[in-house]
Amino acid sequence: MKTHIEKSHFNQATYRGRFAPSPSGELHFGSLLAAMASYADARHCKGHWLLRIDDIDQARVVAGSDRHILTTLEQCGFQWDESVSYQSQCLIQYQEALEELKQAKLTYPCSCSRKQIKAACATLTNKEGIYPGTCRNQSTQFSATIKNSDKSHAIRIKVPAHDISFIDRIQHNYSQNLSRDVGDFIIYRRDNVFSYQLSVVVDDFHSGISHIVRGYDLLDSTPKQIYLQQQLAYPLPHYAHIPLAVTKENLKLSKLSQAKKVDCSLQTLVLAANFLGQKHLNHKDFDNKDDFWRYLVTHWDINKVPKMENQVIMV
Repeated sequence: MKTHIEKSHFNQATYRGRFAPSPSGELHFGSLLAAMASYADARHCKGHWLLRIDDIDQARVVAGSDRHILTTLEQCGFQWDESVSYQSQCLIQYQEALEELKQAKLTYPCSCSRKQIKAACATLTNKEGIYPGTCRNQSTQFSATIKNSDKSHAIRIKVPAHDISFIDRIQHNYSQNLSRDVGDFIIYRRDNVFSYQLSVVVDDFHSGISHIVRGYDLLDSTPKQIYLQQQLAYPLPHYAHIPLAVTKENLKLSKLSQAKKVDCSLQTLVLAANFLGQKHLNHKDFDNKDDFWRYLVTHWDINKVPKMENQVIMV
């Protein structure tokens, strides 16, 4: 279990980055990009780089895939600081954060099914399918401690009507009005799983993460996470979102699209660095992987990472 870090002890002057893959399959090229960008940025800034396995949703976990991911990262030349952490070992911290939000009267139980939400949105001509707040003002009572046997409710957090804005180190200014664009979102699912939004915020705080470098597909999750950080009085990390690697058919490289396991060759590492906008390199420029990493860390420039949603890659 992670060591508890008091809120007042968080020090953003010390760079602490992380890579947090989900163990739902083997590491693919898209994940390699996120790992490389976060690793090179941390090492270039003389910081620490941590590895976390995001296995909060046990239904999606593929047995043994965490070991495959760790082995592949090692074969590619990554070296992480501190021991690998697992979300499944941190349920107590998530529960504590949930209780804090409940005590602040920011949450409420929601019994709406997806079908009911869809019907309500149709009635309100809500084409985006944003949760209309059906259960927000209901007086349904729920226990201060979630019982594993209670699957009748999810728990949502009330969101504000004003904009949540931040400056992304790659994408620059980004803003989202949670009330208008998202609606009250779920932080604890009715199948007794803490949401990604809550768990990742708590994880990053307890690990003292100061800088988060990840894929563009998580850009629109950031305002939700910032809002949770604000309500929990957590320090706000610095964010950077790299473009996604897509096929010529514009399909994101992912486990769902059956992206193949990454090849840990020097050629693949150079291809990833070029995708991330670093100086156009050739694998013949390097004697080995250690030589490549020394060069990339020394010359890494996050300002050269393309400011776009995605770009085609042939792998």
